[in-house]
Amino acid sequence: MLETMRIPIIKLYDNLIVSIQVALSDKLVRQLKDDVTMEIEKTGAQGLIVDLSGVDVMDSYISRAIRDIGVVARLMGVKTVLCGLDPMIAINLVEMDMNLEGIMTTLNMESAIEYLREQEAEQTVPFHFGPENE
Repeated sequence: MLETMRIPIIKLYDNLIVSIQVALSDKLVRQLKDDVTMEIEKTGAQGLIVDLSGVDVMDSYISRAIRDIGVVARLMGVKTVLCGLDPMIAINLVEMDMNLEGIMTTLNMESAIEYLREQEAEQTVPFHFGPENE
C-alpha cells in the first residue's frame, strides 16, 4: 500500500517550519492541517513558518486552508508567519478578499525567522528581585 505524500514539518528551536515545494491538492492540504496541529501539540512549538515559495497556484480552497492553518495555530498560542508568496498569488489573495488578520507575512524565510526571534525576545522579560535601584 502506498503511503500518502506528506509535506515535511521541521522543528527548529521552538519553531516549526513548513516549506511547501510541491503542487498542492485539496487532500494534501487537509493532511497538512492535521499534521501541523498534531506537531504543535506534540512539540509545544511557539512559532510556525509556512514557506509558500514553491507554490505556483492557489485556488480559493487552498488559500482558505493555508489561512486556517495560521488561525488554528494562533488559537493554539503559536505565532504564525507566511513567507515566500509569489506576487501574483498575493494579488489573487487580495482580489479574493482573503483576510489574513493575525497572521504575519514576510518576503522570505530569513525575514520570517528574524520576526519570530524578535517576538521571542520581546516576550522574555527579566525578573528582578528587590527594588529596581539596587
